[in-house]
Order: sequence, then C-alpha cells, then structure tokens
Amino acid sequence: MTDTALAQGALALGLTLTVRQHAQLLAYAALILKWNKVYNLTALRDPSAVLTHHLLDSLSVVLPLRRELVARQGRAVAVPERCRLLDVGAGAGLPGAVIAIVNDDIDVTCLDAVAKKTAFVQQVATELKLPNLRATHGRIESVSADYDIVSSRAFASLKDFFEGSHNALAADGIWLAMKGRVPTDELAQLPAGVEMFHVEQLDVPGLDAERCIVWARHGN
Repeated sequence: MTDTALAQGALALGLTLTVRQHAQLLAYAALILKWNKVYNLTALRDPSAVLTHHLLDSLSVVLPLRRELVARQGRAVAVPERCRLLDVGAGAGLPGAVIAIVNDDIDVTCLDAVAKKTAFVQQVATELKLPNLRATHGRIESVSADYDIVSSRAFASLKDFFEGSHNALAADGIWLAMKGRVPTDELAQLPAGVEMFHVEQLDVPGLDAERCIVWARHGN
C-alpha cells in the first residue's frame, strides 16, 4: 500500500484528504494488518487488498453520506450540531472508523457482537486520537437510542437489518446499508414501516465488484 495509491483513490471518489486524515487512514490499515496476525479481524492479509476492499470501499460512502445530511437539513429537519452514527456489525470498524477519520463532525459508534473486534476499534480510537469514535460490544436488538444514521456493511439481509435496528434510528433518521450488487430480492421483502427512497450505485477505485448503498427511513 502506498501513500500515492490512497490519495489517488480518494481523489477518484471526490475526496481530498488532509495530511492528518491521510496519515490516520494509513495507520488504521497498518493496525488492521497487525491485529489480523493474532485476532483474525478480517479475511484480508494483503496491504493492497486492505486499501481497495476496506479503505476505499468505506471511503466511497463519504460523499453520498454528506449529501444526504445536507438534504436532511434542507427538509427543515431539526438536525443536531453533531450528527450521531451507529455502525452495526462494524467488525474491524468498516465503514465506521473510516467515516470518523474523515468526518470529525460525526460521532461514530461501532457496534459488534464480537468483543475482540470492538476492543480493536477502541484501540484504533485511542492510538489515532479520534474522540469522535467509540466501540460498543453487544447486539443491535438491545440498542434503543436516537441515532441520526444507522449504517451497515454487508451485515445481514435488509429485512433483518431494518427490523433489528428499528429502535436505534431516530424518527427522522436515515439508514445507510452498504451492499454488493443491487439486492432485488431483499428490496421486495422490506418490513412494514420502512421506506426505501434511493438505491445508489458506487464505483470503488481498483475494486472489480459491484457496490451500492440502499438508503431508507421510517415509513408510514
């Protein structure tokens, strides 16, 4: 993994990283590779694969997320000064930790049922000095809060994700579900009370695979 590859990949996604963000992302990738040797956080061991499949894949949602937050403000929704995001089944912190690194105005909580993974994310927050990143060990069904955004990355079926996190999303909040190809069958089985309002295709630099975001909110 090279400094240039990360910077160029971010630019291709419309992002200009600060010197601090760039260094933090590289340090985060190094921590993933280091902890993987003992704790098996992810299946990837190659630095270039971590860059494309983890860092750039997670960075691909940043501009769409910022756009949706601006649109939410435009609908005269009472948006707090600091947005609260819950990343469900975050694993090693993907995409939550990446979102926290490049958006210091978003408070990110990474939730996972595996203790070693939340311990890793907490270590990332400490080592990279990220006051807006925290980790919680538990299951989404036990969370009852008012998060502005609830995200996931290939966590579960859309039905299970929306039903499980229903009580964690604020009344005017939005779901951000990262998927591979458009999950047509899952979209046909959305639970009552969930309104899917956009399916957004993503183009991740260096990744030869389909990616999309399913955006949803509470419905009638």
